[in-house]
Amino acid sequence: MKKDMRYLCYPFMRESASTVDFEIRTDSLTTRIGEAIAVNDVPQIIDDLRYLQPMVYHLNGSVRGKLAITEQDLADLSDLYDRYVAEVKEEIDQFVLPQGTHGACILHVCRSEAKKSVRALHHVTLEREVPEHLMDYANLLANVFFVMAVYANKQHGVDEIPFVSKSYPTKRMKKKETHS
Repeated sequence: MKKDMRYLCYPFMRESASTVDFEIRTDSLTTRIGEAIAVNDVPQIIDDLRYLQPMVYHLNGSVRGKLAITEQDLADLSDLYDRYVAEVKEEIDQFVLPQGTHGACILHVCRSEAKKSVRALHHVTLEREVPEHLMDYANLLANVFFVMAVYANKQHGVDEIPFVSKSYPTKRMKKKETHS
């Protein structure tokens, strides 16, 4: 007798492979991107999130199914990162707390979800070969969400709050030598 599909939320749920965890993590990230689209009011961020949301589902399927994320997609994501960094380079010269506008906070949640996806993808690499550019894409995606969050705050005049760790010492900058 055929199983009633209403009792099946995801066909691979009972598999033991790490691929399942990766797919669930990227599904969660895609959902959070939808939330970020709903709460952000900066047109550039909304446009970029609308581009990224299906790309994360393509990343999701690229491990179990047909490879859908290309080297060009990685280059495009890198360009997106560079565009945001150019806007917020002063604000990201130190570690900052995940805070600010509601839109920025959801983007920080996306960053965190993307990092969880990277970790899940790492576990997949322990079981099977994964193209390196997929790992690069997943890592860069987390960094893109970070700079987008800082950009969202900047667009609304919200200052970043630096975080100085008590656990990890900061690196001392070497003084520039002056020649007279």
